Amino acid sequence: MDREDLIKKWLDNDLTEKEAQVFEALKHANLYKEIIDEAKRFDGSLNAKVKPFKTLENKLENKTSPSLNWLNTAMKIAAILVVGIAVFTLFGKDKVNSFQTEFAQNETITLPDNSLVKLNEASQLEYNESKWDKKRALTLKGEAFFDVEKGQRFDVSTDFGKVSVLGTEFNVISRDNIFKVSCFEGLVQVDYNNESIQLPAGTEFILKSGQGKKTTIAISEPYWLKDMSVFKNTPIHMVLKDIEAQFNVTITKQFDEVDLNFTGAFEHKDLENALKSVTQPLNLKYDIKTNKVVVIKHAQN
Repeated sequence: MDREDLIKKWLDNDLTEKEAQVFEALKHANLYKEIIDEAKRFDGSLNAKVKPFKTLENKLENKTSPSLNWLNTAMKIAAILVVGIAVFTLFGKDKVNSFQTEFAQNETITLPDNSLVKLNEASQLEYNESKWDKKRALTLKGEAFFDVEKGQRFDVSTDFGKVSVLGTEFNVISRDNIFKVSCFEGLVQVDYNNESIQLPAGTEFILKSGQGKKTTIAISEPYWLKDMSVFKNTPIHMVLKDIEAQFNVTITKQFDEVDLNFTGAFEHKDLENALKSVTQPLNLKYDIKTNKVVVIKHAQN
């Protein structure tokens, strides 16, 4: 066994009894042991006491060329490892981009392929930028409108299902136990509950309470992009929740909301006009207590 292999086995604590005797007979065995002992004593939390330079210099002067060659090799290997670790730390991790909107806040996001996402209020979006060229995929909680550049498959994952396209315009809502996908251009595939459905332009899919339904739509883009909320035979608690989100207010209901549905719309520009649009058709009245609190009750009360 040559000198370097013997030293490597010693460092790995893998010497046989006979090999250990050979190692002990090496000229610089004691120096190797001292180096290892000093390394074990090192603690970054303590102040290391460095021996005088002259002492180290005297030890190095007595080393032979093979020893220096081996130590130089070890130092090169250590340097390569340090550089490798640094490169992995800086560049090896995935770059995940996350976006979140608050109440009454929208945000437009440009994806790496120039696809556009318009994120509605109180929503979250996340995607892996490092892997985007290989896999166009993101996760959504809330509501967003997508204008997707043509290319490979584009997946939007939600808590209720996944929406897949190649290049199109569509809107996704995934919140409050409601999953709704509206296709405005191209073709969309929706996967949910181990089932799949395809939506051509002008159709939408609604999954509510585990029941899926496909219908037609006659609009070119979601109403919320025009600062409007539109409802058709929608439970009043969902309508009022949308007002809370759009205007960042809290609504206290002092009326019986059972079987009370609303068909109509309100604009997002003025709270009082929005309240009038919703309450008057349902014979309700509102009282704005503060800029954050609204009470709604029956008009006769």
